[in-house]
Amino acid sequence: MGLPNDDVVLIEKGKKPGETCVITINCPDKTGLGCDLCRIILEFGLYITKGDVSTDGRWCYIVLWVIPDSTMTSERWASLEERLLSVCPSCLASFYYIQQSNPSTTSLVYLLKFCCLDRKGLLHDVTHVLFELELTIQRVKVMTTPDDRVMDLFFITDSMELLHTKKRRDETCERLDAVLGESCISCELQLAGPEYEALQNGASALSPAEVEELFCCELSDKETHAQALSPDLTKLKNASVKIDNSMSPAHTLFQIRCVDQKGLLYDIMRTLKDCDIQISYGRFSSSIKGYRDIDLFILQKDGGKIKDSEKQNALCSRLKVEMLHPLRVIITNRGPDTELLVANPVESSGKGRPRVFYDVTIALKLLGICIFSAEIWRHSTSDRQWEVYRFLLDESCEFPLKSSGARSQIVDRVRRTLMGW
Repeated sequence: MGLPNDDVVLIEKGKKPGETCVITINCPDKTGLGCDLCRIILEFGLYITKGDVSTDGRWCYIVLWVIPDSTMTSERWASLEERLLSVCPSCLASFYYIQQSNPSTTSLVYLLKFCCLDRKGLLHDVTHVLFELELTIQRVKVMTTPDDRVMDLFFITDSMELLHTKKRRDETCERLDAVLGESCISCELQLAGPEYEALQNGASALSPAEVEELFCCELSDKETHAQALSPDLTKLKNASVKIDNSMSPAHTLFQIRCVDQKGLLYDIMRTLKDCDIQISYGRFSSSIKGYRDIDLFILQKDGGKIKDSEKQNALCSRLKVEMLHPLRVIITNRGPDTELLVANPVESSGKGRPRVFYDVTIALKLLGICIFSAEIWRHSTSDRQWEVYRFLLDESCEFPLKSSGARSQIVDRVRRTLMGW
C-alpha cells in the first residue's frame, strides 16, 4: 500500500512571482525527515512562512507555506521537487512497515580549480554560479598572488549526482567562464584526489581565544566583545521553550517562541533529529511582530513522554542555544592580518548548514570588501563538530579594518545576511 511518486511531493506555485507557494509532502515517516526537508528548502533560498506536520509514526503529512526568491525558475522548481522526493522514504513499502532511515551514501567529491584576475565580488559571483547549478561547496581554498591573480580550489559535490558525466562538467566550466569572462586564465574540473583530505588536515588551527569566542554558548552584549549585538538585535536574546505533559496523554508538548530568522524551522528540526526526538504533530505559526510561535507534540525514541526533569532542562537549553545562536560570527587579528571567522554546528549526519559561504560572500561584496583568501574546514569540540569559515579581508578606505566601528559594522552586516534580517 502506498502512493505514486507523483503524489508524494506536490508544489502549488503562487499566481505571481514572489507570492506564497504551498509544498505538501505525503509519505512514509522516518526520524529526521522534517530536518532533511527543511534543509533542502533552506538550500534553495525559500522562506517558510508557516507549516503543519502530522504523523502516526508510520506515515506523515507535511504542509509548508513558502515564499520563493528571484532565482526560482521553472527548472529550479522541478529540481526542488526531485530533491524533496529523494529524502522521502520509498512509498512502495508497506504502510505497516516501519521505515528505517536510508543508509547514508557519500557523494563523490570533485575539485574545481581555476585561475583568474582578481576583482571585487569575484568569490561571490563564482559561489552564485555553483549555487544555481546545485553544486555544494564542501571545502575551499582561495589564494591571491602578488600579481593580483586568484587561484581557487573548490571541493564540491553534486546534488544531482551528474558530475561524472562530461556534459555536466562542461556545463559547469562554461557557466563559470561566462561569469569570469576575459579574466579567466584556466578552469579545470576533475574527481578530487588525496588533496581533499590534505586540505582538511592542513587547515589553519584556531587560537584558544578564537575557540572560546566562537563556541561559547552565550552571546555577550559588551561593546568590546567581537560578537556584540547592535541595539535593535538585543531581542535575539529572548526565547522561551515551555514543556507541558498534561495536554496530551501520550505526548510531551513543547511550546516555543523565538525571534523570526532564516532557517529557524531547520534549526529546531535538526536539533530534535540530533537528540533522537520524534515529532507526532507540529504547527509553525506565521510571524507576528517579528516572533514565531511553534507547538510540537513529541516523543522520545522509545515512544514515551519526556518525564525526566534533567532531560527536559537539557533539551530546553539545547533548543534555546540553537535558536538564539545558530551561527557564530567574529572578527579577529592574526598577526597584521584581519580575519572574519564564521562557524555553524554540523548535523549528526555530517551535513553542514546550507548557503553560509554564499551569504557571507554576498554580504562582503555589498560592503565593497575584497577577500584576499578563504578556507573551510571542520573543527571538533568536546561534544560536537563545527564547520568553520575563515576569510582574510583586504583593507579598504570605506572600512579601515583597525577601526572597531568598521569591524562591528562588518560583523553586523554578515550576521544580518546569514539570519535573514
